[in-house]
Amino acid sequence: MPALDSRREKFAELNAQVLDISADSVHSHVLWQQRDIGTIGFPMCADFFPHADVIRKFGILREGAPVPGIPERAAFIVDKQGKIAFSRIYPLDDLPKIDELVEQLKKLGR
Repeated sequence: MPALDSRREKFAELNAQVLDISADSVHSHVLWQQRDIGTIGFPMCADFFPHADVIRKFGILREGAPVPGIPERAAFIVDKQGKIAFSRIYPLDDLPKIDELVEQLKKLGR
C-alpha cells in the first residue's frame, strides 16, 4: 500500500485513480493505517457487508485454503468505458508490480 501511495502522483498524471478494496471493515482499515502502514492518500473501500460482494463479482474471493474469505491479491485497471482493460492475480505474499501497472495505463492512453 505505501508503495502505491508513493506513486499516487504518477497515477494521477496518467488520469488514473488508485483504490483498495478488501473484505475488512472501515474500522480495521483505520487501525491498520494507524498501527502499521501510516496514512494512505487513496480510498480504501470496505467490502464488508454483505461480505465480499464486490470482491466476489470480480471473481477473486478465496473460497479455500490457506485463507478462505479474503480476496486474492489482485490489480485491475478499468478503462473509461467501465471495462476491465487489465487484470492480474498475485501470490498473497507478493505485491502488484507498480511499473507494470504504469505501463498498462500508458498503453490505454495512446
